[in-house]
Amino acid sequence: MTNDPKNDPAARMRKLTGNLSPLARLPKKGDAASSFDDDNGRAESSTPAADQSSPGPASGFKGRKFNFGPPLWTIASVISLTVNVILAVLLYSAWANIPTIDVSGVKASVTDMGAGLLGGLYTNFEKMDRAHIIKTIPVQTTIPVKFDLPINQQTNVILSQDVTIDNALVTVRTGGLNITRALTTIVLPQGTNLPIVLNLTVPVETTVPVSLNVEVDIPLSETQLHEPFVGLRQVVEPFYCMINPFAQNLDGQLFCK
Repeated sequence: MTNDPKNDPAARMRKLTGNLSPLARLPKKGDAASSFDDDNGRAESSTPAADQSSPGPASGFKGRKFNFGPPLWTIASVISLTVNVILAVLLYSAWANIPTIDVSGVKASVTDMGAGLLGGLYTNFEKMDRAHIIKTIPVQTTIPVKFDLPINQQTNVILSQDVTIDNALVTVRTGGLNITRALTTIVLPQGTNLPIVLNLTVPVETTVPVSLNVEVDIPLSETQLHEPFVGLRQVVEPFYCMINPFAQNLDGQLFCK
């Protein structure tokens, strides 16, 4: 297989460039402007006289570039920094020049107002946890009653009618007649008072009406409200202690650690 120079691209390129590298033919950095002017001169000399009256747009281009980005960011940074400094000065001036606030004719500092607000919340949460629900509740109802009532006692009864007793043992002692334990029939008249002993069980099943006033005293610390009251107090406590480290509870004890 033979190498034909016409079909070999590398051989054709070497023939055109004269065995020099294409990069070597590029203009260097320092010679860019002179090469550009030389090229323009050759181009102008090769053009007809009629075309020299109208120079091309490339003849007036000097290759300068306008860097728009860096000046814009610099100006924006200076403006932002200036605004931040002004705001910081204004905030500091406002905090320093407003130490007191006049509310309803009473002057109080911001710290005192915060301590009063947080202290009031803490104290009221503590009072709510220690509070009692005291109430008189009227009760109007009926209660069903069912039980057995045992009875064993001595009492007197009065006969509502004549009572006949057959074969009763009777002992009679008189001045001329003595009868001992003789069987006879006795009739007890109506209204006779007899002493008896009751010994029996009476079943009871009825309803009893109830009408009374019930006094109620429920401490909230023993109910489910105790936990939320303590939680609210613990939420306020750290902020209250920041303003008043010597705060006291209702018992006069310091609770800030």
